[in-house]
Amino acid sequence: MGTAPQIATEIHDFYTGTFDEATRLTATADGALELVRTQEILRRHLPPAPAAVLDIGGGPGIHAQWLSADGFTVHVVDPVARHVEQAAALGVGAEVGDARQLTAETGSYDVVLLLGPLYHLLEREDRDRALAEARRVVRPGGLVAAAAIGRYASLYEHVATTLLGTERVRDAVADILRTGRHEPGRKGFTAAYFHTADGLEEEMDAAGLSDIAVHGIEGPAWACLKAGEQLSGEQLIGSPMFAAALESARLAEPYPALLASSSHMLATARSLLG
Repeated sequence: MGTAPQIATEIHDFYTGTFDEATRLTATADGALELVRTQEILRRHLPPAPAAVLDIGGGPGIHAQWLSADGFTVHVVDPVARHVEQAAALGVGAEVGDARQLTAETGSYDVVLLLGPLYHLLEREDRDRALAEARRVVRPGGLVAAAAIGRYASLYEHVATTLLGTERVRDAVADILRTGRHEPGRKGFTAAYFHTADGLEEEMDAAGLSDIAVHGIEGPAWACLKAGEQLSGEQLIGSPMFAAALESARLAEPYPALLASSSHMLATARSLLG
């Protein structure tokens, strides 16, 4: 049995009744771009299968599914019961739990993923606890990978959706740019934290992790894909524009100045040996 989740009711309700996380990375071109790039980056750093992977905040198992297909032994922890049921239906281990208080034993996993928890932990103390738990349960020298929403993602997104011209959206985006926070109770999304690249790296370092690298996931063209689908009504997954956006993300990755253009970032690190 997992630890009783402590996420805010607003966040739980968002993923239970308002938003379908199971289709987020497959139904739109910008989502598919995030999935492909996350796979690319993780596969460079993962140990050989059948290493044990703890997928914290793994949602309905979208990443657990391909990791399992690659031969890894995957266990999902998520605070939303709906997600846990969906992940378990894929044939991977799954339990309801909280990223800040895991049931896993110390040093029991080769890889620990946090591809969602940092999105919705608005307070630094909570993000520190989640990263400390990830470090605790990974073996010495093991991989810890944590995803974050980029600080400027809402700015690019709401240009693509053309909603930035409305006062309510403009004010919300301005607040995110200034503080990194989408406060609870605000419309359009649930409570969330938007990282800078430097902030994400600093939090990983403060958790006692080493060999930290922050990668831009979608690169500079993801909002073009979103705008193309929004304004044309056409599906762009597999299109020449999708291929160009994917190549632009690969080309941009070595250049730190372009990290801010990605909707999401992925930090990879190692637990210290000894």
